[in-house]
Amino acid sequence: MEKEIKDKILTVLQTVKDPEIPSVSVIDLGMIESVHYESGIATVKALPTFMGCPALEIIKKNIVSAIMELEDIQSVQVDFIYSPPWTSDRITDEGRERLKEFGIAPPPVFFEETGMWKVDCPYCGSGYTTLENIFGPTACRSILYCKSCKNPFEAMKPISTLM
Repeated sequence: MEKEIKDKILTVLQTVKDPEIPSVSVIDLGMIESVHYESGIATVKALPTFMGCPALEIIKKNIVSAIMELEDIQSVQVDFIYSPPWTSDRITDEGRERLKEFGIAPPPVFFEETGMWKVDCPYCGSGYTTLENIFGPTACRSILYCKSCKNPFEAMKPISTLM
């Protein structure tokens, strides 16, 4: 029964979206490190996408609210942990697609043979892009420009432990 409830918790966490990127769940962003259930108590260990993220309290409240809707849940404990650190390689394939739908390029691909990062435009798919500003609206995003469709766009930064 505990495994069944844990699976239900993971399913309901798919409905908990990042408040700044409402197309992507905390599961698909790779923020959920572990879920534990025992005797009516659910414990979630989550990784912030960066230190000092202003949305953590909202995310925590939304996780608690979503899990409390499930049967057999009496209380929910959400702990933000910093080890292991969250990195952009934790984003699932589904999360990468949802980021593009929202107009944010997923983390770039690194080509070892050239030593270059490649960021494709989320609007037209072109790789003919340039970094405009490493500092975006949040610590985990940068501003880029597509030279093909002439649109500025945000992109997730590469693996955050390398920054």
